[in-house]
Amino acid sequence: MEEIDQERRTLFGFNTGEAALAAMGAVAASTAFPLQEAVAQQAESSTDIDIVNFQLNLEYLEADYYLRGSMGVTADQVFGSSQGAPVKGGARVRFSSPVREGMIRNIAGNEVAHVRFAQQITGSRAIRRPPIDFEAGFAAVAAAAGLRDFNPFASEMDFFLGGMLFEDVGISVLKGSARKLRSLSLRESAAGLLGSEGYHMGAVRSVLYKMGEPARSRAAAISNLRDRLDGPQDLDQPPVKVGEMSNIAPANENGIAFGRTPQHALNIVYGKPGPGIMAGGFFPEGFNGRIRST
Repeated sequence: MEEIDQERRTLFGFNTGEAALAAMGAVAASTAFPLQEAVAQQAESSTDIDIVNFQLNLEYLEADYYLRGSMGVTADQVFGSSQGAPVKGGARVRFSSPVREGMIRNIAGNEVAHVRFAQQITGSRAIRRPPIDFEAGFAAVAAAAGLRDFNPFASEMDFFLGGMLFEDVGISVLKGSARKLRSLSLRESAAGLLGSEGYHMGAVRSVLYKMGEPARSRAAAISNLRDRLDGPQDLDQPPVKVGEMSNIAPANENGIAFGRTPQHALNIVYGKPGPGIMAGGFFPEGFNGRIRST
């Protein structure tokens, strides 16, 4: 495993900072509140561009999170230009093994490619990155979930937990939004994107499971928080469920990943339950684009 990871690191030039930036730049170039009537109408009238732009907000968040944690660089540095508003917080994380570091760098490369892909699809109508605040967002999560000293950029365990916090939400909203896409080619792309994010979270949740009880307990606290934020239905699932050894894939009784509406996802990333929320948490000024309110 370490031998394979070292080969990947050498191939993509991840052994030096400058080579890593160049490689990442090459990659770049290459829900549960009952929907009120107004929200339902918004969802029905949303275009494919609206839906892709909604997802692009999340991809901006994930790209900067993984880039900062894995290499200590920003998305603007990787893309060679400003992608929009400032991003506050974040620092390189010290990982316990080359395998785990390589895993996160691989995910970072995928997230950069996801941003570029969404920008290409939406063209001149692509949203710019909204203001993102990792410091305020994680502080709010720590307080609401009852997690002392929760800092994903100062702890390997917490960094994997932060990835689970974001990407589990992205996966569920991708699943929930796919049927709204009118373009068959976009539906195929959404399925591929869902698969990619699913692979990410399968790996991350597996690492958290292997870390033992401290990581499992913190993951359960984050899962419970997401459940409280996105409404009364018990949708979310931690890496370990009661009476089971592990729970790598959050799924229903048919083994199918559950879905959230964009509004449910916004309740989580804004850190506030209820309808009509426009900003908060990781997005102090809210999402950019047409779909931005819970």
